Amino acid sequence: MQGSANLNVMIKAAQKAARGLVKDFREVENLQVTSKSAGDFVSRADIRAEDVIREALMEARPNYGWLGEESEGVAGKDPTRRWIVDPLDGTTNYLHGLPHWAVSIALEHKGEIVAGVIYDPAKDEMFVAEKGQGAWMNNQRLRVSDRSRMIETIFATGIPFAGKPDLPETLQDLARLMPQVAGVRRWGAAALDLAYVAAGRYDGFWERRLMPWDKAAGVLIVREAGGLVEAVAPGGDALATGGVIAANADVFNAFSRIIRSN
Repeated sequence: MQGSANLNVMIKAAQKAARGLVKDFREVENLQVTSKSAGDFVSRADIRAEDVIREALMEARPNYGWLGEESEGVAGKDPTRRWIVDPLDGTTNYLHGLPHWAVSIALEHKGEIVAGVIYDPAKDEMFVAEKGQGAWMNNQRLRVSDRSRMIETIFATGIPFAGKPDLPETLQDLARLMPQVAGVRRWGAAALDLAYVAAGRYDGFWERRLMPWDKAAGVLIVREAGGLVEAVAPGGDALATGGVIAANADVFNAFSRIIRSN
């Protein structure tokens, strides 16, 4: 894919941050004997990665705004453009030495995501998209799956932890959905869940409470791969509201009816 100058800046920033994260990931495996020391180490790695991304993006586009998971948002001199960044999506996986986490970077223009990058360093998979230009993974064009029978589909979700209030709703979702499908996966990285929908590995994804940086890049990548993405609440904005539903067009209606029937 021949991307724009902005997309190339995003790809380079993700790769630069990933190099430090991969190095730190090897250290995490040696810190598992005490969860506190490992947790503190990962927090520092997360912040360092965001600093690297922010420096690279703001050096290239100093007038753009900024919204990142680990730092306060900044309004840019150009009020129409903003970077939305999750430097380490899948932090718990990272903390436990599980090689399933990603760097996520999106560019918003006038309230709409126009470019997105999700990079999985452990597998060296770079998912990218620009509005109107399709979605790609390592220069291979992406398309959502074409499965149309619910009993053949696999979906992904995030299951709330540590007493989060939406656990009962998610358990109800699972109780209604699982008897009708081939499987549900919970891999712990929303950005990669959305990327996998775009790649046709999952047929759909839902989660009830996400932050903009969790999903901004993924929403665009799914749409550019031919999928549908909506807020869980009908009529809501998929980026602004917490909950999101994504799937291929053939199963989206049946899938969304199940999730929205709470």
